[in-house]
Amino acid sequence: MNAAAPADLTPFYEPCADEATVFESAWKNRLPLLIKGPTGCGKTRFVAHMAAKLGLPLFTVACHDDLTAADLVGRHLIGDGQTVWCDGPLTRAVRAGGICYLDEVVEARKDTTVVLHPLADDRRLLPIDRTGELLAAPPSFMLVVSYNPGYQNLLKGMKPSTRQRFVSLRFDFPTAEREAAILRRETGCDADLARRLAGIAAALRQLRDHDLEEVASTRLLVYAALLVGDGMDPVLACRSAIVESLTDDPEVAEALMEVVSATFGR
Repeated sequence: MNAAAPADLTPFYEPCADEATVFESAWKNRLPLLIKGPTGCGKTRFVAHMAAKLGLPLFTVACHDDLTAADLVGRHLIGDGQTVWCDGPLTRAVRAGGICYLDEVVEARKDTTVVLHPLADDRRLLPIDRTGELLAAPPSFMLVVSYNPGYQNLLKGMKPSTRQRFVSLRFDFPTAEREAAILRRETGCDADLARRLAGIAAALRQLRDHDLEEVASTRLLVYAALLVGDGMDPVLACRSAIVESLTDDPEVAEALMEVVSATFGR
């Protein structure tokens, strides 16, 4: 009896244009990649998809205000009565020859970008001052960062000296047709529900920069479809998974619910 073929563990990703070609070419040429786009449009899923496709280990860091260079590179820790060096995710990625993905990199403290500079140019080096090491990144290593341009301001912008070290990709929300296909693939929902949810998202995204600070992501549509698939009323599912996640203002929420109710003929 022949053994069963191993399951494909590559995370699902519905391509939009030539982003996979750009990613793979950047990796082959040892170039770092910057991905910019709104929250929930598929940036993280895309990176996970490409790491699996290329057979590379992925080290993901969710950047935040308190993230320091030491958090990325590593630090000495005390254990069992002795001091032991512990690699950070960036160092582990370099040693393993994998992909280090810094999600929302502009949220990190400014001193972290200094660590990235020698890795993000032709040197491809990671100096570890506390151990005296100078790690040369192997050919398979890749640095990938992302951020949401909508959150940028004078305090949290990316410096030109950093930005110009990267090949860049711009992401946006998918078309309604593509988004419906994603929902069907991700949740198993029927075509009619997928079409309606994609239509709601398209309508709510028209309110960007007006009544909403952030608009409906594909991720929220997936949540709504999963709730409906579990037997929840579609209107209630949309309120819980989409509307209430977008705003705390009762009046704005009711205005958004009008779109939802009209979509489902309520």
